[in-house]
Amino acid sequence: MKSFNLSIWAVCFFTAQFSFGQFENLQLGTITGNIEATYQFYRPDSTINAQVPPEKGAMNSFANINYRNSFFKAGVRFESYLPVLLGYPQRFKGSGLGYRYAGFSGKNLEVTVGNFYDQFGSGMVFRSFEERQLGIDNAMDGVHLKYRPYKGVELTGLAGKQRFEFDSKLVDGQGIVRGVNAELDFRSMFPKIDSIGLQLTAGGSFVSKFQRDQNTILILPENVAAYSGRMKIGYKDFFLSGEYVIKENDPSTNNGYIYKNGHGLLLNAGYSRKGFGVLLQAKSIDNMSFRSDRSATLTDLQINFLPALTKTHTYNLAATLYPYATIPTGEIAYQADIMYTIPKGTKLGGKYGTKINVNFSTAYDVSRKSILYDSLLRGYTATPFGMSDSLFFRDFNIEISRKFNKKLLVNLVYYNQAFNASANIVAQTLGYIYTNIVVADVTYKLSKKHSLRGELQGLWTKQDKGDWTTVLLEYSISPHWTFAVIDQWNYGNDVAAQRVHYLLGSVTYITGSTRFMLNVGKQRAGIFCVGGICRQVPASNGFTFSFTHSF
Repeated sequence: MKSFNLSIWAVCFFTAQFSFGQFENLQLGTITGNIEATYQFYRPDSTINAQVPPEKGAMNSFANINYRNSFFKAGVRFESYLPVLLGYPQRFKGSGLGYRYAGFSGKNLEVTVGNFYDQFGSGMVFRSFEERQLGIDNAMDGVHLKYRPYKGVELTGLAGKQRFEFDSKLVDGQGIVRGVNAELDFRSMFPKIDSIGLQLTAGGSFVSKFQRDQNTILILPENVAAYSGRMKIGYKDFFLSGEYVIKENDPSTNNGYIYKNGHGLLLNAGYSRKGFGVLLQAKSIDNMSFRSDRSATLTDLQINFLPALTKTHTYNLAATLYPYATIPTGEIAYQADIMYTIPKGTKLGGKYGTKINVNFSTAYDVSRKSILYDSLLRGYTATPFGMSDSLFFRDFNIEISRKFNKKLLVNLVYYNQAFNASANIVAQTLGYIYTNIVVADVTYKLSKKHSLRGELQGLWTKQDKGDWTTVLLEYSISPHWTFAVIDQWNYGNDVAAQRVHYLLGSVTYITGSTRFMLNVGKQRAGIFCVGGICRQVPASNGFTFSFTHSF
């Protein structure tokens, strides 16, 4: 690692020397960055089984510093976990550099050495990203090239290892990831296409991983490749896109060490004009877990990303009690999203118009036909969109938003969901959980700077922990202060001792690009999701203070 760090700074030095020699009159560049620190103090609470670490307090913090001018870039991220907050990977500890990079940009060429993020297509074949709220960071550590030989043509090549741990410094996983990607924008290449309102793009990717075979029982492939092709066609208000991925056989912990190829197929179609939009999506994936370490689990060392065809909910009960994430071993999913605005000035639309959003999504298991590979291992065959009758998730929701006047805004939402807790282990029970959820969100503007917002949510179910309600009251003084209190109550629990009020108070102060936030109260154990990726959140009682600043 030390020699690699030296090579990075050697590249930085010689690149800078060359660049300054060629462009003596250019500006010195700019420095940007951001700082974030979150401290949580834990108190014991037997009523919610709240966890308390030996230190009783924990802190996650980081600072990004980036330098850039017209031809050169460099940056570092300092991280500190003293210790890491509960619910985040416990292998993050200590303080040091967790991200560092340098590079340069020419007219047609960009080069980055060190850490970097990127995504090919929808991400089904490759996605390197950070989601700090979930404790996910699979940053690449290596070399990244981007070349544009012609207008409308972009070529990308990369090689490196993935970030895995942090122990007062960056610790990479053992596997090596290599990839190339091509993007073609025919509208830029052929201006006549653009003149008739036609959009046409295409792309292709190849990604492979290398990991040594140290298994004493099986003969495992050390090199595993995945490749994809994609296309998007748009004409005026319509668009149609698709991507298909094939992954070579990759025996791993996720698939039970079977020797079987995987596939992924994602289709999107949409229509949009002022006041109306429709989005239709379909997805078929099978055996698509792709990691640089075949023994990794959860969200560790994932090379690819499998998008979830479910609406991202923001209201408390719908988003945190029974959220759904993509199942990489196999899933057939569909989604339809319709948005319509009743014109303003009509009886139903009112003075400002009324927005309606109707969404339906569903996911099923793959239909598998078993076959015998040898005397020890069993595999199966599956075809794209070959769906079984095993439901994973179903969600129907309708949202109506209307501004009645300059002071009053009302948002009403209804959800009807079915959740397979045997396939998604986030509940205390197995089998299916059926829920009905209603949300009323009302914002009233008291004056130019003062506003009051209230939420009333209810969830009804006969399974798991029974019925819930959430009440939120938020008072804002623009542009600096926000005061909020939220109470989540499991009033329908069959066990009287577990009918707990999760009461939480919050104060936020914002000035310029700086924000201070203090939360005091109880947090329910459950699942926190962002973009179809989830992590477990333990129950806690105490206070949390966070600080963010950007420059």
